[in-house]
Amino acid sequence: MTKLKSIEELKKIREEAKKDLLSRVQTGTRIIIGMGTCGIAAGAREVMQAVLSELDMRKIEAHVETVGCVGMCAKEPLVDIEQAGKSRVRYGNITREKVPRLIEEHLIRGQMVQEWAVSRMEAQKT
Repeated sequence: MTKLKSIEELKKIREEAKKDLLSRVQTGTRIIIGMGTCGIAAGAREVMQAVLSELDMRKIEAHVETVGCVGMCAKEPLVDIEQAGKSRVRYGNITREKVPRLIEEHLIRGQMVQEWAVSRMEAQKT
């Protein structure tokens, strides 16, 4: 990697990264997994590994990210799915065994899995 020679170069790289991230968020799929202490204790690591494996096996492009506790400890592990232009859905009590159905129904068929849904947040208008 080349050394940066000025603050302007750093600002330029930062702006390019922000544009790239915005583009991915506006056109793609995000899967957000709660990895606070409560989530990890409830099995969030195994759920994340199952999500990554399922996406890889099905050749589905998605940005998987982790967050800390969101205050719904009794519903951990929590998995949010957000697709461009659609509502963000938070699923609770997700296990490794539930992941294939979650990916199949939500990402492939476009159907929310009602019995696992904890909340739905309307898509933000840009």
